[in-house]
Amino acid sequence: MNIQQLYEFCLSKKAVTEHFPFDEDTLVFKVGGKMFCLTSIKEWENGTPSLNLKCDPERAEELRAQYEAIKPGYHMSKIHWNTVDFKSDVSDKMICELINHSYDLVFKSLTKKLRDEINSSTD
Repeated sequence: MNIQQLYEFCLSKKAVTEHFPFDEDTLVFKVGGKMFCLTSIKEWENGTPSLNLKCDPERAEELRAQYEAIKPGYHMSKIHWNTVDFKSDVSDKMICELINHSYDLVFKSLTKKLRDEINSSTD
């Protein structure tokens, strides 16, 4: 996966927006105003890309034990976020699954009203 594929994959999801809320380097994808995926543009340019993704705490522990490339979230809550390094032991398919999981967790945490608005605006 390259950054363009990541960008297109994230933006293909319902109501996803892109932001640079922290600096000119950190690309953040949000749904309903809440973050579900963060990445550093500079790290992509340097050939060492990674993603910060929200994760169910129990699954996060399992993934960290199973994959060398999955670590506690860098600059994030170590309980709810993982950092996933690319070009290691995590396949693109798995990365897509983890992005989907992160998106779903954040989407489900939105208010029912906001979820309903998002669902009705994209039908």
